[in-house]
Amino acid sequence: MGDNKMVTLSIAGEEKQYAYGTSFLAIAQEYQERYNDDIVLVVYNNRLRELGKVAEKDGTLEFVTTADKTGKKTYRRSVTLLMQKAVHNLWGAEQIAVRVKYSIGQGYYCELWRKSEEGEARISVNEAKVSDLKREMYHLVMADIEIEKRSMNTDDAIALFHGLGMTDKEKLFRYRRSSRVNIYVLDHYKDYFYGFMVPSTGYLRYYDVTPYEDGFVLLFPDENTKEVAPFHPSGKLFHTLKTSREWGKMLEIDTVGALNDAIAAGRMQEIVLTQEALFEERIGKLAESIVTSGNKKFIMIAGPSSSGKTTFSHRLSIQLAARGLKPHPFPLDDYYIDRTLCPRDENGELDLECLESLDVELFNHDMNELLAGKRVNLPIFNFKTGKREYKDKIMQLGPEDVLVIEGIHGLNDKLSYSLPVESKFKIYISALTQLNIDEHNCLPTTDGRMIRRIVRDARTRGTSARETIAMWDSVRRGEEKYIFPFQEGADVMFNSALIYELAVLKMYAEPLLFAIDKDCPEYLEAKRLLKFLDYFLPMPSDGISQNSIIREFIGGSCFNV
Repeated sequence: MGDNKMVTLSIAGEEKQYAYGTSFLAIAQEYQERYNDDIVLVVYNNRLRELGKVAEKDGTLEFVTTADKTGKKTYRRSVTLLMQKAVHNLWGAEQIAVRVKYSIGQGYYCELWRKSEEGEARISVNEAKVSDLKREMYHLVMADIEIEKRSMNTDDAIALFHGLGMTDKEKLFRYRRSSRVNIYVLDHYKDYFYGFMVPSTGYLRYYDVTPYEDGFVLLFPDENTKEVAPFHPSGKLFHTLKTSREWGKMLEIDTVGALNDAIAAGRMQEIVLTQEALFEERIGKLAESIVTSGNKKFIMIAGPSSSGKTTFSHRLSIQLAARGLKPHPFPLDDYYIDRTLCPRDENGELDLECLESLDVELFNHDMNELLAGKRVNLPIFNFKTGKREYKDKIMQLGPEDVLVIEGIHGLNDKLSYSLPVESKFKIYISALTQLNIDEHNCLPTTDGRMIRRIVRDARTRGTSARETIAMWDSVRRGEEKYIFPFQEGADVMFNSALIYELAVLKMYAEPLLFAIDKDCPEYLEAKRLLKFLDYFLPMPSDGISQNSIIREFIGGSCFNV
């Protein structure tokens, strides 16, 4: 190469020339003042790149900031490494290590564990430990230490993590097809992460640490990228996650590597049967608590997209019927107002997810009439014409009749404002995965739900994976607005995730994701999901029963889903 070789980059519609080998970091620093949020990555010729990489040929360059979904994940990942390094500096000599357990609110719940010859024991976390940790993290940020990426042979990485006592990572890499693996080094501390990092600790100025339950929560910014989001403890959600994790431990499957071990050892039929038995037992107990809690007439079920609400409400209805009740599935969708009257969102699109898209007054009127024992002709919404119709759907509630009402606003008391509190039983359902990738990478539950939805929508609606990914952000916004704020008000939280489901979904999802063209805006997300699915050994669906919740997504369900 000549010393004067130049590359031409198209940035924000203008052509710029740079010396060959100029780092993206140098270019980002030149443009940073145009952005409110910190630039943490770039998209170079439609490939995501870290700022430490360099421009080697002509092309297009876009900046990714902490306000973007990918940038936000990069920031959180980097703060997690910062926190691990601080724990190592403070207590590593005492054989104390940190485990990132699950995502809760805008943070990660973590615990400290000490290894000894007798085994492992959790270390209690108090205010003093938290302030030590915060102080150490602050020193590391102020020192602005480089976060260095190294490529290693996979076998060497297995040996490295074995030596560091990170057995989950050791297991994970045993099933890796690729012969090389990237690890990150922060001042001699080494770890593997599922995704990219910022260039140095100086970028990581916004975080907080607060004691919670048996450990602490590492908190991050949300919408405002330069301010840590407040922590709102979600006691029910936390205990649901904890119970699910305990089931995983009971089955000896709490990480992806352990699941792969079980598949490779031919234990899958046993795992499927045990999981389904546990699932049925939990639904049975839930039905029992509804029956014993007295005169419940309205079972309100709500949860985010692809939680398996339909299969769940069918299975719950069967268990209620087995206990002498007469359950009637009841979709809230029939109370949509006519499409011509439906409110529109800020983009002028129909807002079918807001409460105002339902006829709340009519719903309350009809439900109160039913409570009074009257015969009511219920509406049916015609999705083809976008209008409400009446077709003699007559209902009258006897002593044993209950309505199993499913819809996104089920937990919002504004929907059922006039119904007596004692007549309602509220259930929040979500797919909260029991697995972690390893000690320091928790599996995002939204990824599990998105993969469920990609598979189901392709099968039932002919929707491509590209279209599902494109609309996912707006689906998530609806959940944040209309579902999550009401989850803690539920009488019961139900986790619909199956420990083995991603190994099954992999076989259906991968071909759909591979079909997304490199030039599509959704390609980067598809590539990320493919990399994520690459961690799992595939598992055939033959032995999965027809009433399993996973059948709602892959097909073959005995219910009308």
